[in-house]
Parts: sequence; C-alpha cells; structure tokens
Amino acid sequence: MLSRRKMLGLCKAGFGGLALLSMMSSVGCSSSSKREEELLSQIPPHFSAKAKSVIFLYMDGGVSQVDSFDPKPRLIKENGQNPYDKFKVEATQFNNIGKILKSPWEFQQHGESGMWMSDLFPYLSKCVDDIAMINSMVSDFPEHTNANYFLHTGLGIQGRPSMGSWINYGLGSSNENLPGYVVLDGGLIPPGGLDNFKNGFLPATYQASIFRSGNVPLANISPLESDLALQKNKLQFAQKRDHHLLSQLGHEDQVSSAIKNYELAFKMQASVPELADISGESDATKKLYGLGSDDPHTVGYGNQCLLARRLVERGVRFIELTCPNVGADRWDQHSGLKKGHENNAHAVDQPIAGLLTDLKQRGLLDSTLVVFAGEFGRTPFAQGTDGRDHNPSAFSIWLAGAGIKGGTVYGKTDEYGYKVIEKPTTIHDLHATMLHLMGLDHENLTFRFSGRDIRLTDVHGHVVNDILG
Repeated sequence: MLSRRKMLGLCKAGFGGLALLSMMSSVGCSSSSKREEELLSQIPPHFSAKAKSVIFLYMDGGVSQVDSFDPKPRLIKENGQNPYDKFKVEATQFNNIGKILKSPWEFQQHGESGMWMSDLFPYLSKCVDDIAMINSMVSDFPEHTNANYFLHTGLGIQGRPSMGSWINYGLGSSNENLPGYVVLDGGLIPPGGLDNFKNGFLPATYQASIFRSGNVPLANISPLESDLALQKNKLQFAQKRDHHLLSQLGHEDQVSSAIKNYELAFKMQASVPELADISGESDATKKLYGLGSDDPHTVGYGNQCLLARRLVERGVRFIELTCPNVGADRWDQHSGLKKGHENNAHAVDQPIAGLLTDLKQRGLLDSTLVVFAGEFGRTPFAQGTDGRDHNPSAFSIWLAGAGIKGGTVYGKTDEYGYKVIEKPTTIHDLHATMLHLMGLDHENLTFRFSGRDIRLTDVHGHVVNDILG
C-alpha cells in the first residue's frame, strides 16, 4: 500500500503520468520474466533456422478446396444428385443443404511435379514446384470468428497472443527501426477483429502494427514539427519523464512496453516513408506483381505483396496480408460461388505468383517462409443452388520457401473432398511446423501466465516433416 508521501512523489509531475497510465490500461497484463532491455533485441533460436521471416497470406472466409487445389472427378459425375444418398451429411453453419455441386473450373496438372490446380490460379500454377500443398487440413470450428482466432492464436476464443507475436517473442527483432510483426491491411478486417493480431498476455511490444494500403500506411507518420531539433527536444523531454516514472514504479511491463513502442514510432517516421516508396522499383518488378492490371484490387494486393518483400529485406520477422475488399464478402461464398471466387482469385493470383518469383530471383525465398491459408474449407454440396457452406473437416493450404520441399502434395480427402482420410493436419501442426522452420521448438516456446506455462500449440501439435526439404 502506498504511503501518502510516496503517492504525492509519484504525482508531482502532474496528471500527465495519470494520462499515460490510463492509455496503458488497454494493454494486456503480463508476467514475463524477460529483462526490459531484451524486448526488442535479437534472441538466439533454439536451433538452426531455415527461415528468417514469414509472409502469411491470409485468405479470409474459406477458400473452397474442391474448386482450387483438390480436384474431385466424382463431383462432376454426380453433379445435381442428393448428397444424403451418397454419404453422411453433417450439419452446416446454415443447414441450407442443396445438391452435389461440381466445380465451375477445370483442373490441370502443372510443373514437373504434376500438381493439380484449377483455372482459378493461372499465375500461381506456374509456381507449383516451389509449393508444398497440404490437402488434409482440419479445424475445430465451423464459424468464422472462432476459426479465425484458432488459426491465428491456437485457441478458438479471443485473448491469446497471435502467432506473429509468439515468433517475435521467441526471436526478438532484427530491425530496430521497424516493428517485428506487421499486418498489411488489404481492406478487410476479419471476423474477430484486431484480436486476431494482438499480443494477448505477452508484452505489448509484440502486438502487430497495422499498415493500411496506399502511400501513407500509418497515421501521424510525418512529424508535425518543421524543425527537427524541436522534435528531438520534445522527445528527449518525454523520454526523461517516462524513465523517471519507471524508476518510481519499478519494472512494469505495461509501461516499459508502451515507452518502447513510442520510441519505435519515432524511428518509424524515417523508415516507413522510405519503405512505402516503391518509385525505385523497376517497371519489370511492378509488372510482375500486377501493378499494371486494369483490376484495382489486383493493383492493391500487388502493392501489398511488394511491400511484404521490402519488409522481408529489412528484417521484419512476421508479415501478414489480409484480403482485398473485392465486394464479394471475402472468400465466403454462401451464394454466387463462381463470381465471388473468381473476383477474389483474380485479385490475389498474379501478386502472389509475383511475390514467389521475385523472392526466388533475389535469393530471398530460401530464407522466407510463405504460407497461404484460410480458416476452413467449403462443402462439396451446394448451399442453396450456387454457393458452398463452411467445412472445417477438410481444406487445403500451401507453404513455400525456406525449408519446404517444393512440388509436394501431403494428405488426402475422400472422393468428395468432404472429409480427410489420410494424414489429418491440425492448426497446431501448422503452427508447430512454422515455428520449427524459424528455429523454435513449439514445446519449449512458453510464457508463464496465470500460474502455468502456455504455448502457441497448447499441449498439441507435431511438425509436418514430410513437407520439409
């Protein structure tokens, strides 16, 4: 309990300190044993890492596996027939169960590996020999919000740290002028909101920084002061008062993390405008990413993919891209499957292929893990007449780059693409594999909170060794 004298001593700087503490009240409480000076420094991995950075291409809404990466000829043969006559039909999100629905797109084999891919992805199909396709993903949740939390944090409810936060907690930052965890907002914040990208009980230093699209990715990135010396004087004064407060409070993660974030924000005023300025990129590079497309959504997502490559070059650990707003409710086509999936695919296909090609040409793919994933898949039967409902029992994702065995297809679904029948792969397995490639043992990357050691993979997860090179 504070004495009256100590309380007055703490408050002698006025109500500025109280305002600071009020601002910090939204930051998650933590019991970290890390030293304050380690929050943004590099930390050695558990073992030699294949990857230095992760680019997570988040396909919000649920890409239909039977229309993209997992061809099912039986859907063509039995199109329009009653699914209840063919297999056991589970309850779905909306239970508006229609007939078996064939894919509107043709599938072809590509590359030396002969990997199957539909006509939805004409550009990506040229990169299949760099991709490991997992056709046996399963999730625990059939609803977007819980499935999104599960995909991002390993738990189906809000409040846990995101995978990007865990990676930066485990490894620290390799660039003192940029955040270690960046989310490139393509225009759609997913169900569950920003809690998908939060630090949870980890120090606030590890939460994501949200960069919006356009030439000014962050608000207030340009200093208001015309005189640099004046700005530095203000910052030095603020820093002096901040550290005085810390000296009175002792070690407080909430306050020390906030101070470090403010200091990082100052450094970003110089680094972010340079990062966002792509005028120095060649015309060939811009074309590769689709920046000359007549589809503004392709141009927008292409800019995001190019920015992701530039962040990788600057040592940012974890970059996530959210979906562009193509006016089709993400990949979540409960109706209008053909138009909705085509609009989404057209927006991301060329930019993603351009990203993989560019990383490879620059020698960065060997040290960058690229992951393409949504929260679940879709049903092989229609919702209504021309949509597909949620299906957490089988879906496809792919990985490429650092440590990945390209041209690999892992796992198998039944003849309808409805259920996994070989090598089921969980979200925990995905997280364990991502951490492994970053040099982190998922069982040993823990944080003491609420009386126990907690990890991203909870008490589950196995590294998917068969897709590793």
